Amino acid sequence: MDNYAGRQILIVGLARSGVCAAKMLCELGASVTVNDLKTAEQLGEETMAALNALPCRQALGAAPETLLEGMDMLVISPGIAYAKPFVQEAVRRGIEVVGELELGARTIRGRLVAITGTNGKTTTTTLTGEIFRAAGKHTLVCGNIGYPITAEALSMGEDDVTVAEVSSYQCETVSHFHPDVAACLNITEDHLVRHGDMKTYIAMKHRIFENQTGDDAAVFNYDDPACREMARDLKARIVWFSRTEKVPCGAYVEDGMVMFCLDRPMAVCRTDEIRIPGPHNLENALAAVAITGALGVSPERMREVLMTFPGVEHRIETVRTLDGVTFINDSKGTNVDSTQKAIATMTRPTVLILGGSDKKVSFVPLAETIANAPQIIHCVLIGDTAEQIRTALEDAGITRYTMAGYDFDQALAIARKNAPEGGCVLLSPACASFDMFKDFEDRGRIFKEKVHVMTSAAK
Repeated sequence: MDNYAGRQILIVGLARSGVCAAKMLCELGASVTVNDLKTAEQLGEETMAALNALPCRQALGAAPETLLEGMDMLVISPGIAYAKPFVQEAVRRGIEVVGELELGARTIRGRLVAITGTNGKTTTTTLTGEIFRAAGKHTLVCGNIGYPITAEALSMGEDDVTVAEVSSYQCETVSHFHPDVAACLNITEDHLVRHGDMKTYIAMKHRIFENQTGDDAAVFNYDDPACREMARDLKARIVWFSRTEKVPCGAYVEDGMVMFCLDRPMAVCRTDEIRIPGPHNLENALAAVAITGALGVSPERMREVLMTFPGVEHRIETVRTLDGVTFINDSKGTNVDSTQKAIATMTRPTVLILGGSDKKVSFVPLAETIANAPQIIHCVLIGDTAEQIRTALEDAGITRYTMAGYDFDQALAIARKNAPEGGCVLLSPACASFDMFKDFEDRGRIFKEKVHVMTSAAK
């Protein structure tokens, strides 16, 4: 563990991760200054109550570049790009720049598992954590999943396991980050507004493997060409998972059975025993088997969790059935690939709600998927990207759509009207949420709230 006693540390960005980082560093004896462009009133009562309980200096509403003098370390939130001028000024001055994930990983004890990829991270991270718990391990599930690693870093022991969901944003500020098991689930186009191009995006994902040694395991999706390329020339032992191939080391499917092999093949469970539906969730389950198997968890413990794990909130989550129409919340479908996978799970006539804030990606592949998905009978388009999606749909020969602008109530009403009895309404926007909502969780919660207050047309 690094010694932070007496060190001058500036924390910029006071969402959950920033506040938890401040608390941990204060406990370790650092001299902490916290900063956010928001004022105390804008941060809100809950955040301010947590900050006021800490022995730290508050510099709220101040420009962070004015606070760098005399600092030994700068801790930035994942939402702050490493390319920001004040961050680069800190680098120029020789101030170490880290993110909250890196900070927590330097402090925490026990085994560390890091899971990245474009899609499936939250489901796989949560499922992996549940398998370790079933195996009797005290387990922290944290990171980009919404619970900061620094919140419990000081309480973890040598025999404990930390499972961290890691985003490409967080990877910008890792340097000593060294997981015992690191996994990349898949790579598809996403976050190009932040990273600029796919080469940079992939390079960010690759960083979680850079400090691994031959004693560690690197888990990759064999069915994803970008992952296979990423697995080249690593020091760690490579463990694969595959839905389509029998891999020599890792998790795979054989005759309808999930198998795991390191030294010898072992049966885990039948694929039809996995509770969470869809081919993408089979991949997530295989990834969790590969990760936990690499650290010695038995197939028996894996099987009991795979058979009972219900999935995560906002990911193909059944909300309610009303007048024979089932409403499904997939607000976590924030990119094209994720929504394509959600479409693949639909087996009944489905109205799809699409659109949100712009990530500068192409909607052509999504339109092609919809054109070849007879279960998608209508699309309702919302938000900043509605026009882009409409163009892509029309170019694919699709006319079964309605524009709903920024009116979420109208979008739901249109979707419900077009969904037949026995059908579904699926919210899977393929976009970020910041044009109309605070985040994807806010979007999903509002969707569920509105669905739950709907009344039957028969009343």
